[in-house]
Amino acid sequence: MIDFAPTDEQRALRETARAFADRELAPAVERMRAADHAVEPWTVLREPYAKAVELGFVSVLVPKELGGGGGSCVDLVLVLEELGATDVAFAASYVGLTATLFALVARHGTDGQHDAWLEPVRTGRPVLLSGALSEPDRAGSDLFFPGTDASVGPQTRARRDGDHWVLDGAKSAFVTNAGVADAYFVMARTRDDAPPAGSLSMLYTPATATGVSVGPRTRLSGWATSHHAEVRFDDVRLVSDSLVGSEHGAGLVFASCPEIAIGLAAAYVGLARAAYEYARIYASERVSWGAPISRQQTVAMRLAESALDVHSARLVVWDAACAADADPMLGAAKAGLAKVAAVDAAIRCAQRCVETLGGYGVTEEYPAARLLNDAWVGWSCDFTRDMLMLGASGSWD
Repeated sequence: MIDFAPTDEQRALRETARAFADRELAPAVERMRAADHAVEPWTVLREPYAKAVELGFVSVLVPKELGGGGGSCVDLVLVLEELGATDVAFAASYVGLTATLFALVARHGTDGQHDAWLEPVRTGRPVLLSGALSEPDRAGSDLFFPGTDASVGPQTRARRDGDHWVLDGAKSAFVTNAGVADAYFVMARTRDDAPPAGSLSMLYTPATATGVSVGPRTRLSGWATSHHAEVRFDDVRLVSDSLVGSEHGAGLVFASCPEIAIGLAAAYVGLARAAYEYARIYASERVSWGAPISRQQTVAMRLAESALDVHSARLVVWDAACAADADPMLGAAKAGLAKVAAVDAAIRCAQRCVETLGGYGVTEEYPAARLLNDAWVGWSCDFTRDMLMLGASGSWD
């Protein structure tokens, strides 16, 4: 029998995340917005992030023997939906990305790397991580290139020099957490005679390393609480133990961590839910022709469609999370569809929220337009919908 009912422990975790979102995250996000975005997001969100670390949200996927919570992808999904309902950018970029990169270290790191890079997990020290993949003037979809042309794909390079790696190149203005992260997981070419699938390696790069520089913050149409920027690596010297996983094996390293995409999808289920719930409450209170507009058939149908979208997207995400817990490769096969389903649902729910609010839907006083802007960021975040759908066909039985 298939059962998606959370355990008692998972219900408690979800309630903890919901309470944190209400008491810690929401006031911080509102303070930033009240300042009309005149302050940098991290100066306001650093404190609630530290609280999220204290609550174990970013270490949930790390095994207990390595100092983490020993939780599952389903656990992470429950947390990120609750955070995403308050602020999808905080959920996905700060908590979700760091949690999944810690998991990546736990799965592929050596004993020495566990000791060094998972020290913040063991001590509760708040550390923020970033993945540096895409590059200027290079399509992100090149990472999935099925051909043999070695000129296709990322051009950031890493070469051995004695007991060090030397890293050179630039990553695009969309590097998540760039400028505020403590370390970058950089995808770099370590051979020139093979296409991306056989030439890319991943290197752990401290943000304080000599030669690492960050450009100005990229302003997105949504995700106002996030940090994105270009990162440059100019003759950056890294110790030989900076390689994550095997040389030329970055693709397999990422594929074995489907929680990255599934976690992003869960945050978008939260956004979809927030848009639906706000529209429902507004429609029950807004009066037209002497009655709440929720009694009008058009509005009622709009709300029903949003309820269906939220429930359907959640089930797709939970299914992917269960698959990831059983078999990471099966989870990877389902992760792209989970992200597509959740983002599509969020866009539709946010658009219906705007429509339900009428004129108020396009004002800054109400959250509807902001939710829609945040939703649209997900269309191309971590690969476009088109690219994910292209690779989504196949059997999972």
